[in-house]
Amino acid sequence: MKIRVLGCSGSIAAGSRTTSFLLDDDVLIDAGTGVGDLTLDELARIDHILVSHSHLDHVLSIALLADSVMRRRTAASRPPIQVHALPATIAALREHVFNGVIWPDFTCLPSRERPILAFSPFTTGDVLAFGQRRIEVLPAQHTVPAVGFALLRDERRGPGAAWAYTGDTGPNPALWARLRHLPTDHLVIETAFGDDEHALADLSRHLCPRSLGEELAQLAGSVRVYITHIKPGEVAPVMAQVRALGSEHAISALATGQVIALD
Repeated sequence: MKIRVLGCSGSIAAGSRTTSFLLDDDVLIDAGTGVGDLTLDELARIDHILVSHSHLDHVLSIALLADSVMRRRTAASRPPIQVHALPATIAALREHVFNGVIWPDFTCLPSRERPILAFSPFTTGDVLAFGQRRIEVLPAQHTVPAVGFALLRDERRGPGAAWAYTGDTGPNPALWARLRHLPTDHLVIETAFGDDEHALADLSRHLCPRSLGEELAQLAGSVRVYITHIKPGEVAPVMAQVRALGSEHAISALATGQVIALD
């Protein structure tokens, strides 16, 4: 298994793409602007999209992906792309995106009998199966209903997560309570603002380096930590503040195009 980082920025600029990860070649985890770097053949292979929450930087490529691959998938009689999300997130996508005003409703196109998209609700704590791969839905604390995800290890390696992603979240005791029982190899955690904007981070339920330090202090064991969702132009100062934490964990900034190989 491998995770390919399509986007990991908190917004857009040249070289900065918003959040999306590709698991192997068929499962998207969030669908930010980085999805647009995939070739048409790569887009057509995506069968599942897991959505952490309804904010635009995480969902905007769902609509365009559906439009791009509809002809190919229909001609090949492929089943609908399954969009997995909280019921509240699905409701937001239906009302605010696939409403015939912002974008056509691709859950009814090219026909109601053979649509290109289908919504599949989950709840926090569910474990979703994609072939031999299992993904647990983790709790998150954001301004809208939100989750994170944990790609579980092969059961032969014992319990735990090969890779976990917090989603957009502020301080989140429920996450650490779960991860204490789910030893994790690689953790992707957001740090959207520098400490100079800690009040904005608190208001918008994001992390800054000082709150990140408090969160990571609850993480058991030695974990490879990757920082995501930093705003364009802010990576150097934010990471300097993160390094000043002196964490016991190996911490680095996630980069678009990075590939994380998982056992």
